[in-house]
Amino acid sequence: MTDTRHTKFHIVRGLLFLLLTFTYMLVFFHRMAPGAIAGDLMEVFQISGAELGSLAATYFLVYSIMQIPSGVLADTLGMRYSMILGNLAAGAGSLLFGFAQSYAMAGAGRLLVGLGVSVIFISILKFNSIWFSSRHFALLAGLVGLIGNMGAVLSAGPLTHILQTFSWRTVFIAIGFLTLLLSVISIIFVRNNPRDYGFPELISTDSRHRAEESHHWLTELITVLKNRKIWPGFWSNFGVIGSAYAFMGLWGIPYLSDGHGMTRGEASSYITVMLFASAFGALFFGWLSNRMGRRKPVLIASNIVYTALLTLIVFVNLQAGLLSYVMFALLGFFCTGSVLTLTCAKEVAHPSRAGTATSIVNTGTFAGVLLLQPLFGWLLDHVWDGAVLNGVRVYQLSNYRHAMLLFILFAFIGIVGALCTKETYCRHI
Repeated sequence: MTDTRHTKFHIVRGLLFLLLTFTYMLVFFHRMAPGAIAGDLMEVFQISGAELGSLAATYFLVYSIMQIPSGVLADTLGMRYSMILGNLAAGAGSLLFGFAQSYAMAGAGRLLVGLGVSVIFISILKFNSIWFSSRHFALLAGLVGLIGNMGAVLSAGPLTHILQTFSWRTVFIAIGFLTLLLSVISIIFVRNNPRDYGFPELISTDSRHRAEESHHWLTELITVLKNRKIWPGFWSNFGVIGSAYAFMGLWGIPYLSDGHGMTRGEASSYITVMLFASAFGALFFGWLSNRMGRRKPVLIASNIVYTALLTLIVFVNLQAGLLSYVMFALLGFFCTGSVLTLTCAKEVAHPSRAGTATSIVNTGTFAGVLLLQPLFGWLLDHVWDGAVLNGVRVYQLSNYRHAMLLFILFAFIGIVGALCTKETYCRHI
């Protein structure tokens, strides 16, 4: 390419990357927002802890189911159509959730949102594998996590403050219209490949990584599913990121407010710090792994530290102040070491199957959340002493500590997954 075309290519690529990652911010917003409105949902729909967990987990149910199909779609139809259709479904679902007049209608809205956003992350990874050199993949995955987590940050403390002025319904209706607008923008600007904009394809993502022959998508999927090197990453995400998302996205704020007597604003500030730290952790661990030329030691260490911090937070009496902020920041920071499992999946699978491989590993995260959110609520109901305030069940600290043992158990599963991960030495094997 000439210097002018080279500059134009970088501008187009950068703008598309920003558009896609901004869309990913909304994915995280939908994922984590129920924690900030948990009390509102229980009051409006008159539901128990188990029902609240099930409502939040509806998103993760369809998200989990769709991860492998998302990878197949990204590898076959291309990420452009995935982004367009995904935003359409998510926008419609957010509107339905905002207008919901019943528990069933709210669940249907969450289901549609989960369906729509389920294709976004894998599509972005596919975009990165085509538009960028493979040596930047881990760093880019971390950067995507950083930007995406800003949406999660907005869903905690900032959303709590917004809810003092606007109702939760207004917020989700506005997000719904914004998501529909992003679908229109994707139709106009997003393309699958540099050549669709008139640029030559990158050598690192074409000549070296082109499949030797084309196969039916089902054959490709079965081939990836049989790759045993992929599955430890599934279990690492299942235990560590799954428990972290279940905590940050739903039960963290009630745990701090009901269990430790904080106001909703105070509790949301700790979750905000945890989310903010996790955003930078995703970027840091990708950089550190590339710097060391190793994946496995970084993954194991981060999972172990996360589990130790989680255990500490469960069993100590948390006091509002700097020490608690530091603990939650470190908890959020170290949970994101499992972002390396996505890079490992890419490096142990054929490049033509990168979307499918990363989607299988990513499924672990949402399978973990899917199980934890309602199961946590069921345990709370099981040990509940019958206390009610304004028609809403009130749970004690002892109730939460019983349920939080589930989080610790899942975190240990994540450690086992990390220990079984194949070291790739930052290259395709």
